[in-house]
This record gives sequence, C-alpha cells and structure tokens, in this order.
Amino acid sequence: MGEFKVHRVRFFDYMPSAIRTMAFNSRSERLALARADGAVELFNFADNYFQDKVIPGREGRDTEALCWVGRRLFSAGLNGEITEYDLEKLRPRYTVAAFGGAIWTMSSNSQGSLLAVGCEDGTVKIFEVLEETIRHQRNLARQKGRIVSLSWHPSGTLIAAGMMDMIQIFDAETGQATHRLLVEKRLRASKSVEVVVWSVVFLSDHTIVSGDSAGKVQMWDGSTGTLIRTYLVSKWDVLALAVSQDERSLVAGTSEGTVIQFQFLSTVDQQPEEWIRTRTFKNHSHDVRALAHTETAVVSGGMDVQLVVRPLLDKVERNTQEAALRKIAFPHRNLVCCAKKAGLLLFQFPEHLEVWRLGESDGHGRPGDRLPVKRKPEKLIELKRKGEDHICCSALSPCGGWIAYSTVSGVRLYRFQHNNNIRISKVSRLPKVLCSVQQLCFSSDSSKLFASTSHSSLIVVGLNQSECKYLNTLKPKSDSRQPVHLLAASDDGRWLAAANTDCEIHVYNLEKMKIHCSVPIHSSCPTAIAIHPVTSSLVAVHADQQIFEYSLELKEYTEWSRKLQKQGLHSLWLERDTPVTHITFNPRNPAHIVLHDAFMFCIIDQSLPLPEAKAVLYNQMTLRSLPESDRPRHSHAFKICKSFQHLMCVSLLDDHSLVAVERPLQDIMCQLPPPVRQKKFAT
Repeated sequence: MGEFKVHRVRFFDYMPSAIRTMAFNSRSERLALARADGAVELFNFADNYFQDKVIPGREGRDTEALCWVGRRLFSAGLNGEITEYDLEKLRPRYTVAAFGGAIWTMSSNSQGSLLAVGCEDGTVKIFEVLEETIRHQRNLARQKGRIVSLSWHPSGTLIAAGMMDMIQIFDAETGQATHRLLVEKRLRASKSVEVVVWSVVFLSDHTIVSGDSAGKVQMWDGSTGTLIRTYLVSKWDVLALAVSQDERSLVAGTSEGTVIQFQFLSTVDQQPEEWIRTRTFKNHSHDVRALAHTETAVVSGGMDVQLVVRPLLDKVERNTQEAALRKIAFPHRNLVCCAKKAGLLLFQFPEHLEVWRLGESDGHGRPGDRLPVKRKPEKLIELKRKGEDHICCSALSPCGGWIAYSTVSGVRLYRFQHNNNIRISKVSRLPKVLCSVQQLCFSSDSSKLFASTSHSSLIVVGLNQSECKYLNTLKPKSDSRQPVHLLAASDDGRWLAAANTDCEIHVYNLEKMKIHCSVPIHSSCPTAIAIHPVTSSLVAVHADQQIFEYSLELKEYTEWSRKLQKQGLHSLWLERDTPVTHITFNPRNPAHIVLHDAFMFCIIDQSLPLPEAKAVLYNQMTLRSLPESDRPRHSHAFKICKSFQHLMCVSLLDDHSLVAVERPLQDIMCQLPPPVRQKKFAT
C-alpha cells in the first residue's frame, strides 16, 4: 500500500497463561476456560467463537475445576474454596470454603441441584445449589488419598471418583461406596509407582471411562465393577476426557499433546456396538489439560496456551466456515493503548503496566523498505499493580499525561510527566463512584476520563492539574445488565459510544450529558467500534465479520453502509476466523477506514467500488505487478496486507505514521518447557 511510515513494534512481551480447565454449556453454547493465572475467559460459540467476557485473575487463585449449573458458573481450586462468578460485573460473587484441603475436581448433577467436589483429605463433599448461594449438605464416605476426578451418573444417584490406583463408586444418597475398581499399573512399572486416575466419565448405560497416568483409557462396567476393555493410547499421562451429549463419541487428551477420539460403533453388521478408537489429532505441542466435546467439534487446551477448536468432519459440511480448524491464543480485546499526540504506548500485563516511547527514523525509502533507526524505542516506566487482583483494563491519555487502570477492587489514576524528567504521581482522591470498572477511555483532549460500571452505565470524570472531579453518570434506556466491553470517544469531544455484550451500542452526547441514540441491534456482538473524526459516523465491526456505518447526526445507516449490506461482503472476508479488534481512520483521507484483526491489516477505501463475489480479495500484490494504467480496472475498496505475524494493535499517530504492535506466535512456543509427565501434585 505504501501510504504510511510504519512503526513495527515487537517488544510487547505478552505471554498468555496455560489453560488449566474448561467447561462447556451446551444450552447457551458458552465455553468457560480457566488459565494458570486464575483468569476465566468466556467464549460464545454461537457467535463465531468470540471471547466476549474475561474475569481477571487473582494472586493465589489456582483454579483446577470449572462447572456450569444452568447459566451460573462455579470454580474450585487448590486454595480449598468454591467460587461463583458474577457474569455481569465480571468478578467473583462469593466464595465458600469446603474445609477439605485443596480441591482437585468438581462436578454437578444433571438436574443442576447439587455440586460435588473432590478434596485433598479424601472426601467428596456435596453442596446444595440454592438461588443465591450454595450450602454444604453432606460428605460421602472418606477415602485414603486425595480425590482427583469426579463424574455424576446422569440419573444423579451415583458418583464415580478417580483416586490413586482406583476408582470408587458412591451412592449419592447414602454416601457409601458401592464398588472399588482397581486400576492396572503400567507394564514393567514399579509397585511403588502410583497410578493417578486423572479423569472419569460416567455414562447413562453405567459404563465408566477412565484416563490415567499410565497412558490408558479404560472402560468399566459400573454395575458390576468389572473391567471391559483397556486402550493404551500414550507413553505418558491421559489427563482429560470429554464425551459428546449423545454419548456416542469420546475424546482423551494426553501429555504428548495428542487428542484421541473413540466412537461407539458396530464393526460388523448386526454385531453389538462397542467403543472403537477412530482418530488421533495432533494440534498441541504440550500437555492437553482440558477438553470439551460439542455437537460438531472437539475443543482442547493446555500448556501451549492455545484454545483449539477441531471440527469433526463427519458432523459438519466440508468447505464451510464451520469446518475450519481454529487456534485461539490471544485475547479478543485490546491490551495496548496508544497516545497519538505523544508517541507513547501502554502495554497491559496482568500484574503491571509498561509505558514505551516509540523510536524515530530520519530515512526515506520506497514502499516495503526498512528505514534506519535514529532513536531506539525506550521503556519509560513499569507500573506494578497494587493488591492481589490482576489488572482488568487500562488507558493512556492521548497527550500521554494520564495513566489509569482498574482491578475488581478499585481504580487508580496517575499523573505522568514524560518530557525531560520522567515522573509519575498518584492521584490520591478519586470519586467514590470509581470503585471498580470494566473499561476505561480518555477524551481526545485528555480532559475527561470515561469508565464503564455495572448495568451498562458510564461515569464521566473531569481532569485537570489539581483535581479529579465527578461530572455525571450516563445510563442507557435499555434494561440490559450486561457489561460494556467497548468504548470509543470522538475526536471533537461531542460523542461517546459504548457497546455491551447484549449486542447493544449506545451513543451519548457529551455536551448535553445524555443519551443521543441507540444503534439498531445486530444479532452478533460488536468486536470493535470507532467514531469518524470528520463525518461523525460510527463504524462497527461484529463477530460475524459484518461492517456497519451509522450516521450520528441523521440517526440512520449511511448510504455506503446500505450499499455494503445490499451487495454483501466478500465470502473470503466473512470466512475469516479472527475478529476485528481495532478501528481507526486516515486523517489525510476521510474515505479510508483502517482496521485489523490478529493476522490482517486492512484499509477500506469508501471511494472505490466494493469487491464483486468473483474478485480477488487479497489483491495488493497482484496490483503491484500490473502496469499503473491497468490497476484501476482491478482495484476495489478492500486493501489488505497479511505480512504481519500477530497484530495486537494498529494506530495512527498525529504525524500520520502508523504503529503496528505485533506478538509473533513462534515466540510463545519457544518459551515453553518440554513436555513433562505430571506424576507429582503441586499443592
């Protein structure tokens, strides 16, 4: 494209945490996963696998198990506590101690009325799920050794518990053990080496499936307590199991990074059906710690930090978007903030913030040339968060003079001097309404701070050299209680747009301090929004890759947006599996919309015709090879560059240069340790 001088920033050393566990809610099509740093992420599988919510982690919150009960989400971990999350405020709602030491596993009955947790002291503890909380009901018969895995029978009358060297079957009503299933050790293994039953699944026909540290998947008859069949699937541990809703497909995850599928089939006509090993998937480099089995795909995660959605081709139509393999490593939200006027970057980590000054170059060259660096990038400060809660959101003012961040326990604001002497000072007195927020954003003139709170409300705070003053609370007219996940302020200071996870976008008039309009609701969640500095039109991109432009003055879709929806977007654009996470505009050309996803940078030129269905969408290299006289005939509105590794942020500075913050995926893989057989427990 050759239209910008580009700062390719590759010093954002962000490292996602390993995936510990996951739980899939088939009714709402939501996947919850917990990472090693205690963060919980929610993905909407019905909306193109968009990660619409993130609950920040906390120091010492080691989550080992997640469980859905209806639309309520629970976790348990090595701190011996059970936590229910508030999915509107994105924070823990309450915590209950189990008083059994570390909790290794958790499972709910199919009726959603009881939770069972397996503890370090050898007890299975049953909790009753009430409307607002949970209450301890009883303990099952205590065993020698920790309870590592649990599974309820669909009837809710029996519980299978995986332990060291055995599986116990409990009567859930009496609490007594009815059968003890002894697990075979690895061939030629020492008698002193224990076999850990990492995972169990209790099927409707009373079959129990177990995965253990000897690399075996075993089928048991739960009625008689006898072994039906053994499959040696790995030299290392089988760490996780998951079964489909119809119980005709089962998958096992191993320490070798493989996922093995079993299906309940008949090998010969009129022969009884049995479990047969059918496929092996190799999509991970390290331990597969967590699995989920949806109707059409296998979802896996583990030490290599990636969430992998592997479609089952016998369940989907080939050559469709649903048949594509997806690998999700990075969050679908911005962790980078750019101070356009100051040339500064703010990087958000769970435990600290970093502010960098961009480098400079005085060279000139042709498109694609690498320019000599006159001044290297410089890290100005590293700001560590206070308390044990991880940072959930942050912002850097356009002038670079203000830094704000929030945890679930509070907001902190700092005055930052970055000219000759680097100096930072905390603003001690903040308005009481800034107790905890989910999103932060500064106005273009750095005179106001906007913060989103519960029930989609927004707080407006005025800033000056001497004080921080509460100005107003902006509330939408809708009844939505879902959190705001996107904020965008206009350059002229008139408008503020906010999008929530109910797919609503509300626009506020900052001069009158009241709501101006609500954009018509699209069925898919917005992933990026921005307000055009010249036309005052709101541009929104959604998880289904649809693009809309809405005129704030006229309160209707623009002519260009109507034309785009009438003609339809190119099929290759709609088939992309990563969401657009940032939108900005070219100040030199108002017709240019600049946006990006994780692997693609795009300029949409509204003055050019839209690409036809048969047009080549990624045509920039083709255009470059053509004579200039032939280029207009093959050109269209979508100018796409795919030469980036992993884009975390793209922004335009006031000097019209472009900043592209990348995080190469191969850097993540090389930082991981080699596969380790998980024989010891970390308590």
